[in-house]
Amino acid sequence: MDTAGIGRMTERSIAVSGNNIFTGTFDAGVYLSTDNGSSWSQTSLNSHFIYSLAVNGSNVYAGTYTDGLYISTNNGSTWTLSTLVIPYIVSLAASGNNIFAGVYYDGLYMSANNGLTWTHSALNTGDVYSIAISGATVYAGTYQHGVYISTDNGSTWNQSSLNNQIIQTLFINGNNIFAGTYSSAGIYLSTDNGTSWNHQTSLLNRSIYSFAMSGSNIFAGSDGYGVYVSSDNGTNWTQRNEGLVGMERVYGLCILNNYIFAATDYSEYRRGINDFIGIKQISQLVPGHFTLSQNYPNPFNPSTKIRFDIPKQGLTKITVFDILGREVTTLANEVLNAGKYEVDFNASAYSSGLYFYRITSGDYTEVKKMILVK
Repeated sequence: MDTAGIGRMTERSIAVSGNNIFTGTFDAGVYLSTDNGSSWSQTSLNSHFIYSLAVNGSNVYAGTYTDGLYISTNNGSTWTLSTLVIPYIVSLAASGNNIFAGVYYDGLYMSANNGLTWTHSALNTGDVYSIAISGATVYAGTYQHGVYISTDNGSTWNQSSLNNQIIQTLFINGNNIFAGTYSSAGIYLSTDNGTSWNHQTSLLNRSIYSFAMSGSNIFAGSDGYGVYVSSDNGTNWTQRNEGLVGMERVYGLCILNNYIFAATDYSEYRRGINDFIGIKQISQLVPGHFTLSQNYPNPFNPSTKIRFDIPKQGLTKITVFDILGREVTTLANEVLNAGKYEVDFNASAYSSGLYFYRITSGDYTEVKKMILVK
């Protein structure tokens, strides 16, 4: 990752609207980038600890640590202190005209008119660290009481079966709900809209602050261990901290225009998605035909590289299968430009044996085999 123009400054939140990226800092308010993070400008909200951000069109909502909620209706040019003037607004989410604000000690507040007026919801005790919205369903992550669910835009709430964890972050992808804990429990996953939860044991002893997703790859920002990526819906995770200053707290993640951005203790970082998930374009020369090369080294332990050529832009997918034909992981599932590419496969989580890897791009499909020896 490369630092994205702000310099060494603690950043606690990040949000995207169109081509605009907003990030909230420890004591210097909100910054804005309009050029994929190459440069940043401080907005007129320039003197507060911004704990949370949400965007909805040209409306930007900034929750402060001690001074209430600020609203901008013009992409951050000017800001107004809202009527929600309570301290410690630690989580925000927006959907249509509905805005939700989670606070320390006092539960969840709601607005049905873009933040003009606010009501205290029925979820009115304890800390609400995280909020996620899917249609009329709202998920709230709380301190030590897990996830609460409302199916009527926050009017009524029920505690889910995940009821005894500190939920620092929530992320929705279709019917899948990811819950990152602030403890050694790591990540929980629900595949049925929060009815039941499975403990994802591959990231134990990690506190998870943030999630983001690109294609089939989900990213997790951790407390002190940087960024992890999974290409199999959270079953296995690989740490990818190249370019970070160190093992950092990653408070926020977002994706824009094939970049992933990370808000950390040190600064704002960015990296190309293809590089981050192990896909590297090694030549922009247009090949004459599709090619899938033999992985190298082979046999391998635990990592190997796979090269392939794409003669025209298209959705390209590279999948790994075990000897029984079961899908192990997806290494690539992105629209790629014509060129020559290389992708890494880290098999540290898998057992020795024969594996197959398959490329599909347009009408082209090819399969090769490789051997993992531990």
